[in-house]
Amino acid sequence: MASQTSITSAKNPPPTASNLGELRASDHVQRSIRDEIRHNLLAALRGGADPWVGLVGLESTVIPQLERSLLAGHDVVLLGERGQGKTRILRTIVGLLDEWTPVIAGAELGEHPDEPITPESQRRAAELGDDLPIQWRHRSERYSEKLATPDTSVADLVGDIDPMKVAEGRSLGDPETIHFGLIPRAHRGIVAINELPDLAERIQVAMLNVMEERDIQVRGYSLRLPLDVVVLASANPEDYTNRGRIITPLKDRFGAEIRTHYPLELDDEIGVIEQEADLLATVPEYLLEILARFTRYTREHPAVDQRSGVSARFAIAGAETVAAAALHRSAVLGEEVPVARVVDLESVIEVLRGKIEFESGEEGRELEILAHLLRKAVADTVREHLGGIDLGPFVATLEDGHPVVTGDRVSAADLLGSLPADEPVGMTVDAIAARLDADTDGERAAAVELALEGLFLARRIGKEADDEGQTVYG
Repeated sequence: MASQTSITSAKNPPPTASNLGELRASDHVQRSIRDEIRHNLLAALRGGADPWVGLVGLESTVIPQLERSLLAGHDVVLLGERGQGKTRILRTIVGLLDEWTPVIAGAELGEHPDEPITPESQRRAAELGDDLPIQWRHRSERYSEKLATPDTSVADLVGDIDPMKVAEGRSLGDPETIHFGLIPRAHRGIVAINELPDLAERIQVAMLNVMEERDIQVRGYSLRLPLDVVVLASANPEDYTNRGRIITPLKDRFGAEIRTHYPLELDDEIGVIEQEADLLATVPEYLLEILARFTRYTREHPAVDQRSGVSARFAIAGAETVAAAALHRSAVLGEEVPVARVVDLESVIEVLRGKIEFESGEEGRELEILAHLLRKAVADTVREHLGGIDLGPFVATLEDGHPVVTGDRVSAADLLGSLPADEPVGMTVDAIAARLDADTDGERAAAVELALEGLFLARRIGKEADDEGQTVYG
């Protein structure tokens, strides 16, 4: 899943060394970017720390492959359908860098004080010696990310002549007239390119030197920069995008190609929703389970384009929509604590319809297919959580002419109040509430509604919607 995470922020103050002499007198150890990642990853593994916080459902598949690739010092391309967390994985790797690293103060490329690579920095280092001023750069500043678009140019990634520097009086043959692009500016850091196949092939060719010889050449200049950079990339399967491809020489230069995937287990699918969704109301876990099952069923359905995939954002947006529906109802009806119910699931189909690509020939059946899969998800969840509870008193009550009314304009108190107060029904409500850990009126109403929907899907009771938006079980 391509979900967003904030890059690790500073927790400790930077070291105090302010020039090259002080740095050499300190305990600082200079490492290449690959040695740095390898050292910190091994330290985390040996110490039992988890450097991959937030990556759910990838622990036994993608993560081991990624760790081996990083230990080997490889550049990596992640290949997978949308919403499989590729960007999150790329950003998490930043946590394997040293928290602070020294750079030459004022240098354009963030060079290490002991290894200047541009003519200007080399001149300053020779002139100033141990007095060369340094700054400390946090790891969050050593990660550059670029979304590949068809209009991306060689100048964007590698560099070009800077007319302003030429106007200052420098000659065109002076290497200091170059304005460096994204990749050189990522020197001693990580550069990530999302959707790599979208780069025009001629632009990909410009990356070949960076990937193999670890240097750049700009507009025929004799300047060769020995860059120390890790290149990461993400891509959708080529047979789906049809927008471009990764050229063979560039694919060959990536040390590892790792396939990502959607969560393999239902619990992991639910975990992704809980982690990523910004819920503005209480959403019982069984409703999240329904959305997780719904998502998995859409991925398996023959009417859905499986090459496109069904993103984890599908379920996340569904959970947020359900929570928003509950919040809307509580505001209109004056409920203090908004709690989502089964009736709120009806709002997700229209919202999520545009997130799925259907096979040709299914035009006009999209809503019908999604509604069917959602009902299936509800039925399976009811069987999972309410199996063994005798719901006969509900059926008997409805057969005796006591309908239960719900809807997006019906409060939890009104729903519970429409149930008869006799002992069999009360005991059934208590049993359902105990099974689903429902304590408040909102949670108990949601639990009862789940049971009623299960009875309807089992064809033991009926359900009708009236003109006022209410749903009547009877």
